[in-house]
Amino acid sequence: MRSAAPIAVQVVIPARNEADCLGRCLASLVAQEGIDFAITVVDDGSTDSTRAIAESFPGVRVLSASEPVPGVSGKCNALIFGVKDSSATWLLFTDADTYHHPGSLAAAVAEAEERNADLLSFSPEQETGSWGERALMPLVFADLAKTYPPKRVNDPGDPLAAANGQYLLVRRKVYTALGGHCAIANKILEDVELAHLFKASDHKIWFRQGDGFVSARMYRDFPSMIEGWTKNLALLFPNPLRLAAIRGLEFVVVLASLTASAIWLIHREQVPAAVGLVVAGFFFAIFFRRNLRAHFPISSNLLSFFGLPLFAWLLLRSRLHSRVGGAVTWKGRQYRHSAPERPANSSITSRS
Repeated sequence: MRSAAPIAVQVVIPARNEADCLGRCLASLVAQEGIDFAITVVDDGSTDSTRAIAESFPGVRVLSASEPVPGVSGKCNALIFGVKDSSATWLLFTDADTYHHPGSLAAAVAEAEERNADLLSFSPEQETGSWGERALMPLVFADLAKTYPPKRVNDPGDPLAAANGQYLLVRRKVYTALGGHCAIANKILEDVELAHLFKASDHKIWFRQGDGFVSARMYRDFPSMIEGWTKNLALLFPNPLRLAAIRGLEFVVVLASLTASAIWLIHREQVPAAVGLVVAGFFFAIFFRRNLRAHFPISSNLLSFFGLPLFAWLLLRSRLHSRVGGAVTWKGRQYRHSAPERPANSSITSRS
């Protein structure tokens, strides 16, 4: 990491109680080569060893964010604080749970410049550890990939906008001119809103899968996964209630068909049993093909069938919490929905 001025990239990492993952993230970033950059970690009121870990990396600047005022999200507040006085050509907003592959920073900037994009966002390769993660995460990302295809997102003539706050690279001058995170400080899905802000202002955005560039483990325990997706799901999909019904019905149809087929086999009713197997196989094939879009291992795609009821329940739970006047909790802070977020025709996901 060099400190030449002006630097090419200012990397900003908001961190609130990220002791479990921040060290790996910073180790992967300080080892980047081929480009001038600086790293800022914004300690957002952490009560664990987050700050000490950040300070253990020479050359990494560590700032302490003030408590956000009512109506401003904690992540936006931290990012606004982190970019003050930056003169870098590019700003990279990335989360503490990310791992940056060697050479990825220089390659990302080169890709943004080649594409003439003012905002580039990668959807990181998602890492999973627990059974719950493996059962749920492929389902969420498969439906996101289906609903928000990058081909449409990257088309300047299509209003669909998408971004992933785990890796969001922006041209600083454009970001500043548009008001940056100050312009969207009250939004829960700040990455989505930033992408929409850029695209609606006729600035090119580029979004794609980030395999080989960046990976991330969004949630490290089941409660945080439930809390995180409760916050986001209803804002990510145009009709979460309809999607919940479809995914729940998909699970019931496959399971009921298999059960009926087994019963018919016991009673030596071979034709009905065969029909039941064909129905189950047909709907499972649709399910499995859809899941392949999520870029998860085959074993997780298979296991995630049993996560369909959980996904349906979370969609319903998120919709309930997202009603006007409803509240969601994330990292010890509560956010109330005073008005509907931008319709979910413009999003992908964020851990923020």
